[in-house]
Amino acid sequence: MTQEAVSKEAVIEIKNLCKSFGTNKVLDHFNLSLFRGENLVVLGKSGSGKSVLIKCIIGLMRPEHGSIRVLGQNILQLNQVELDEIRVKVGFLFQSNALYDSMTVRENLEFPLRRHSFQLTQPEVNDMVMEALSNVGLEHTVDMMPAELSGGMRKRIALARTLILKPEIILYDEPTTGLDPITSLEIINLIQEIEEKFGTSAIIITHDMKCVKLVAHRVAMLIDGKCYALGTYNELSASEDEKIRQFFH
Repeated sequence: MTQEAVSKEAVIEIKNLCKSFGTNKVLDHFNLSLFRGENLVVLGKSGSGKSVLIKCIIGLMRPEHGSIRVLGQNILQLNQVELDEIRVKVGFLFQSNALYDSMTVRENLEFPLRRHSFQLTQPEVNDMVMEALSNVGLEHTVDMMPAELSGGMRKRIALARTLILKPEIILYDEPTTGLDPITSLEIINLIQEIEEKFGTSAIIITHDMKCVKLVAHRVAMLIDGKCYALGTYNELSASEDEKIRQFFH
């Protein structure tokens, strides 16, 4: 999807978000909106609060102040049932992949379908599993164990498990970390294909500049707990601001 095709409808709106750990202000009145159909990269140094941000978005962490609206609902005001309903629409690709080592690929993909109590027949479940694997090009791994897969394949399986619920939004936490350059590029290409095929909106947490350059419609710079700068890759890479330049040079 081109930048021009990105809708100006906000699917995530974050306003004045504050999150501290002791005296360490990780997020300090942080503001950001994600538009429908957009790949938005959040860029920042290690430990700058990028992962804390997306954990707040899906309700795994609770901020001290601010609001987070996801698909029109304020996450901080939802009960557990309502939060679970929103999470069906928001996929989360963990940095560690978070696959269950004791389960086959098939069982890993079936898990979110069973967890959210969809009333599906086994043939319907089988079809959904194979469709999700087809989307990441790994149908042949369906009966394998995670330990039998390469790092890149495990990342793809984790992404297939995210896609099986057909989320409107996907949050990627360091999707290329720990992968070799060729496998990283495969995952980057897959992120682009998913956005084009399904029209998903995505927040991508990364410090992989190749990933930023190739997938981002916009880039948000998380510096000193704030959204320090926001723009396209080309706009930010041309900045004279030393705090921004250090990421691009």
